[in-house]
Amino acid sequence: MSEQNKALSKRIIEEVLNQRKLDLIEELVAANAVVNDPSVPGGKITGRAGVRQYFEMYLAAFPDLHFTINDQIAEGDKVVTRYTATGTHKGALMGVAPTGKRATVTGITFEHFKDGKSAEVWVSGDTLGLLQQLGVVPAMTPAGTPA
Repeated sequence: MSEQNKALSKRIIEEVLNQRKLDLIEELVAANAVVNDPSVPGGKITGRAGVRQYFEMYLAAFPDLHFTINDQIAEGDKVVTRYTATGTHKGALMGVAPTGKRATVTGITFEHFKDGKSAEVWVSGDTLGLLQQLGVVPAMTPAGTPA
């Protein structure tokens, strides 16, 4: 079961996101799926249609978005993935106008599978780092550094 779920998680990243095969959401994501992501308004996305809109939002903002799986650990019905995402900010993202800047973000997802589909995901990505790379939030300087 663990290896099957790991393969399903990998398909979501490689095929749905990297290859833009969004129609596979129907096959790989549960009808009542939940994505818990504190970086989006309300912190929660629900249902297949919501998952599709969530993916489309990031793909529109970063048309060349690409995820690299750095590590995956699977046990039973859970899969944890450490990833790196890169892309160029060419579309609006949650009120942030396109900057044309390239960004690299790392993150982790904790995914629960049920009946061979992704049922719930918890996302923890470096949103602050993303906003700093886009120039929306100033980068912090170490304590004691002259201004």
